[in-house]
Amino acid sequence: MYSHIFIGVTDFLRALHFYTAVMDAIGLEQRFMDASKPWAGWHSEGKSRPFLVIGHPFDGQAHDRGNGQMIALLANDRSTVQRAHTVALASGGTCEGAPALRPQYHANYYGAYFRDPDGNKLCIASHVPANQQESTA
Repeated sequence: MYSHIFIGVTDFLRALHFYTAVMDAIGLEQRFMDASKPWAGWHSEGKSRPFLVIGHPFDGQAHDRGNGQMIALLANDRSTVQRAHTVALASGGTCEGAPALRPQYHANYYGAYFRDPDGNKLCIASHVPANQQESTA
């Protein structure tokens, strides 16, 4: 559906720390990182697209978060949603909604919401029914 998503950031190294931790938690691979640009990108294992990119805004202007904009990333199961939310908060993010079922979206929607250190809103969501979750035992 999309080629890539670009998220503007103010402090690249702070953002790189945050996004590296969150992307590792949900199993995405770093595709590239160039601190001189500065930008970095991640994608699903073995894929070249779509990918998520962070960096300074291309026009050279200061980053400004959007109200009402959110990027939702897919998790394979509910434990990954929980782990990603925990990692996001430990890496400088702020909570916008703890991991939980949200049946107002659909019966199996399990999501967590947070903001990165620049205030960009993200979601991690799983759509897998509870009886189809991988066992973590």
